[in-house]
Amino acid sequence: MSFFYSADGKLNVLKIAGQAAVLIALVAGLVMFAGTNKSVSVMVDGQASSVQTFGGSVAQVLDRAQVQVGASDQVTPDLNTQVSDGTAITVNTAKKITVNLDGAEHNVTTTSAKIGGLISQLGVAANARVSVPADAILANASDISIITPKVVTVIADGKKNVTTTTAETVAEVLASSGVTVAPADLVSVPGVAKVVENMVVKVSRVNTDGAASETSAVPFDTEHVVDPALFKDQKTTTRAGVAGTLEKTFRTVTVDGNVVSKAETGTKTLTAAVAEQVTVGGKDRPAKETGANTGAEAPAMSNEAMWDAIAQCESTGNWSINSGNGYYGGLQFDISSWLANGGGAYAPNASLATKAQQIAVANTYYAKAGLRPWGCAHVVR
Repeated sequence: MSFFYSADGKLNVLKIAGQAAVLIALVAGLVMFAGTNKSVSVMVDGQASSVQTFGGSVAQVLDRAQVQVGASDQVTPDLNTQVSDGTAITVNTAKKITVNLDGAEHNVTTTSAKIGGLISQLGVAANARVSVPADAILANASDISIITPKVVTVIADGKKNVTTTTAETVAEVLASSGVTVAPADLVSVPGVAKVVENMVVKVSRVNTDGAASETSAVPFDTEHVVDPALFKDQKTTTRAGVAGTLEKTFRTVTVDGNVVSKAETGTKTLTAAVAEQVTVGGKDRPAKETGANTGAEAPAMSNEAMWDAIAQCESTGNWSINSGNGYYGGLQFDISSWLANGGGAYAPNASLATKAQQIAVANTYYAKAGLRPWGCAHVVR
């Protein structure tokens, strides 16, 4: 400690008192400085820093920290707010972001610091597919791709699957649904097409290597054998014809099991047709002979108009018809009825007899049973 003395050697009390006052003032200033210095945290777009300040408003602190704030920037608390020790100032600058939303580009201005904030600002579902993590820091001119979840119906293999997906293309939807598409299969929407809400994708299975076969009847031929012992107006079937069977094979194209086209690949005879054999007479009947195979004279025809009408209905008026159905001639006699009523005197069956002979036999039968034996009797009633 130093003491101050006057020229006459006496202690100078005034100087000592002044020096003490200066010391007291210096100590008080140091205490005041320590009491007014404040620590403020400043976070700009997610980047934090600490600022020491003696006080002032948020705007003054940011100015001292050389943080420039634009009109569109978001500052918390308000610029006019007075800071205190421990105040946290957040600045989110306005950024122009290019966002590809479901394939369409949008220029968005946002003050969000992270991708998650931008997602919320756009009103996009939380389970959307985003090209960058939600906690990533946004930067000016960032390119961000967002695919919103969409309801898609996939129909394949007889099953219908409705799913919510963030797949970008139809091919991705099919892959995520476990549907494999073969090169020949048909898809209702191209695989490169963008997925849209309520899209329906149908996969049709195509098989180009299918095989099929068909069988069909082969008509038989008729062979005529001439018997010189019979008259030319006589004929008999000596062997019945039998149709054959033909198999055709095809290569088929099916869509979901349904045949849409086929091409013939071959034919094969399964059973051969058997030709019908018909024996016909080879000699002319003598002019004076009017019976078919006897010398019996043709009787006079009674009720001719009635029998003509019935014959027209029964056999279209063909008096020598033999269709192979077991009934013969214009009035369609079976063998037993023909012989039972005297037909054997003229021919083995009615088709080999003349019209007059058939009418004669019919009149005999008519006398016994009326018109009941003829189904076409109604034409004369």
